[in-house]
Amino acid sequence: MIEDKETIDEFLARHSADVEEAVRKAAAAEIMPRFRQLAAHEVDEKSGPHDLVTDADRLAEQYLTETLGALLPGSVVVGEEAVHADPATYEAIQGDAPVWIVDPVDGTRQFVHGDSGFCTLVALALRGVLLASWTYAPARDQLATAVRRQGAFLDGERLHAGPPAPGRDLQVATSHPDYTTDEQKRALLGLWTDGIAPRACGSAGLEYLAIARGELDATAFSWEAAWDHAAGLLLVEEAGGAHLTVAGEPFRITGGNALPFTVARDEATAHRVRGLLSGTA
Repeated sequence: MIEDKETIDEFLARHSADVEEAVRKAAAAEIMPRFRQLAAHEVDEKSGPHDLVTDADRLAEQYLTETLGALLPGSVVVGEEAVHADPATYEAIQGDAPVWIVDPVDGTRQFVHGDSGFCTLVALALRGVLLASWTYAPARDQLATAVRRQGAFLDGERLHAGPPAPGRDLQVATSHPDYTTDEQKRALLGLWTDGIAPRACGSAGLEYLAIARGELDATAFSWEAAWDHAAGLLLVEEAGGAHLTVAGEPFRITGGNALPFTVARDEATAHRVRGLLSGTA
């Protein structure tokens, strides 16, 4: 069983291309054949009308669970649909085994409505530390990757988020209202001020990619499910960005975060948005 980061670094050096191939194959086999072809019986609600699951989600996660687990013996997989079926499986993120964190279709609402704004997210972590990530938007044929301390890349080109241009409004994507408590809603309202241009977020993974590319300045999220955030957090970090909870601490994939939290293209922007969310700006 692989237990330490040095050995996982060796695994990534040998098998990153195999992980990429697995992600692409899952999308080709289970997701794209159903894109704009879904029948009514292939779509279900989970917690409500804004929380959907499709056969593509379930089957792509099953494919990735089998393939990734075989690639890295001793690892475990925490996938969105598996956790929905058995919430106890989420606890593996805090364990000592390497963990694959998988969101088979991030942006399921967009996928169901035939919009290309969805992606497959995979991250590899050990004891709460993110080590590598893959963000694949199959309908746009875009693949973003990151490895801790080795940079972030989109289709082979290195990403540098950089600070926003001075003198313009910050572009900030915010949580969907259905995902927020009353307290979090009040915090998010703090973004509605001069110099900030908030909008509702789409696929979390693609919002993270937009930050890493320097196309979006920040996000403000009010939920902490690791499958939505793990891949993007490392992507943004390796592109030079930063993340802070409303309490001023870095976001932890192991949970227990003060919410909402912000992810931004540079540290100064993260502090500015965090100050607005906390009422200390």
